[in-house]
Amino acid sequence: MHLARTTALTLAGLLTLTVPTPPAAAAAPRLPAPTGSHAVGVTSLHLKDASRSDPWVPATKSRELMISLWYPAAGTRGRHRAPYVTPKESELLIRDAELPVAPDTLSKVRTNAFTDAVPTGRKHGLPLVVLSPGLGSPRSSLTSLAEDLASRGNVVVGIDHTYESVATAFTDGRVTTCVACGNKDRDFGEQVVRSRAADVSFVLDQLTGAKPKWRGAALIDRSRIGMAGQSVGGASSIAAMVRDERIRAGVNLDGTTFAPIPERGLARPFLFLGSPTMHSPGGRDGSWGRDWKQLTGWKRWLVVTGAEHASFTDVPLLAEQLGIDLGFALTGARSVEITRTYVAAFFTRHLAGKPQPLLDKPSARYPEVTFGG
Repeated sequence: MHLARTTALTLAGLLTLTVPTPPAAAAAPRLPAPTGSHAVGVTSLHLKDASRSDPWVPATKSRELMISLWYPAAGTRGRHRAPYVTPKESELLIRDAELPVAPDTLSKVRTNAFTDAVPTGRKHGLPLVVLSPGLGSPRSSLTSLAEDLASRGNVVVGIDHTYESVATAFTDGRVTTCVACGNKDRDFGEQVVRSRAADVSFVLDQLTGAKPKWRGAALIDRSRIGMAGQSVGGASSIAAMVRDERIRAGVNLDGTTFAPIPERGLARPFLFLGSPTMHSPGGRDGSWGRDWKQLTGWKRWLVVTGAEHASFTDVPLLAEQLGIDLGFALTGARSVEITRTYVAAFFTRHLAGKPQPLLDKPSARYPEVTFGG
């Protein structure tokens, strides 16, 4: 189910990892360079939805969200590389996972995007991709994917679903924690994906409505919106597409889909990309087999040999650089490469309309990726 005690790091198995002594001091971890031709800018926004109370803290009468926008940048001169997380977020994430590293370690991760660089592109010319992380995970856990998609000419919005992350720092100095992580309701999974679908629709309103909150919003092509997510974020991609027809294509990265697709089906393009233990056809999670029948448009079901649940995030890549052995068969660098490549191919095909032979048959370059369904 992937919902019991799940954070960006516990999903990787770090919470129960035994490390007798802290690893030797090393250079700060870094994310791999994006593969596209554009420099990447990033900015963060605080959004408030006064139309609904918070689903996890009902006394909070407005749903507040922090989002990051990654985008093609005109240049980066004079700009600073964006932090991966704030020092306080790093401290809370590391404490939650009981990692044998300094509390500020994750705040020192070297990214490839530059804070508040000037956006560039043709007016209404850039696709928009929404990214939703796993339960307990911050939006930063998908930064490698976000930076790469932006470098290829997309606007990417990562959402911190408040009280569903171990740590979310707001611009006014508040830091919220994961209230939802302790929820034991039987229908908790459905609650999460419904709430996230509402979050996504609200964020789209804020970015593409009459008075958008981002200065580069005029670059967004409102007819070319996609969504991808990991774990429950991937499940939320389906829920958001069912709720909001503006989302034209979706990706589920190894997430159990708690809310079934309605009987009418879902005819828009969809990609399953998962780990073999849970999401091989006939694997432990039957939700993909159920949903596969209800996906009536273009669809692919891909399984990555050697991948684990966290392989579709930055977690294994950063863990390796910190000297922490997760025991994954697939290296962090390779899992990032595969995730970036196949997700980018999917959105290039379905948001940009360019053929992608990679999605049509197995590739000798990526023998780990097998076709199912």
